[in-house]
Amino acid sequence: MEIKVLVRRGAGIREIARQVGCSRNTVRRYLHDANAVRYRARQARATKLDPFKEYVLRRIEAAQPHWIPAAVLHRELGELGYEGGLTQLKLWLVPYKSCKPESVVRFETLPGEQMQADFTHVRRGRSPLLAFVATLG
Repeated sequence: MEIKVLVRRGAGIREIARQVGCSRNTVRRYLHDANAVRYRARQARATKLDPFKEYVLRRIEAAQPHWIPAAVLHRELGELGYEGGLTQLKLWLVPYKSCKPESVVRFETLPGEQMQADFTHVRRGRSPLLAFVATLG
């Protein structure tokens, strides 16, 4: 789609290839053939973890609302015959680990009752500029 947009703007094949990051022949192929072959999503490959995924999901559900560390799960799976690595397990667990945001507790005071102060660097180098910031509640 980007190639077609650049052609409508009047860009040449070399310029399009440079901007898109592909060869000139690829640009020509997409311009001349509307049904040019596109890469398809690969099928998921079997992993050493596949036979144990159901067990891990049951352990995650049983531990709710707490989380079982991947290292503990890896040790348990090793006892069941899992020969894969810890990294593979960690990567598979990422979507199941829910990060619940902490609830925000508002802290309000009467005007002029509280002040928050902070120092900051506005500019670094030979002549640094430090700033003092004070905010009244």
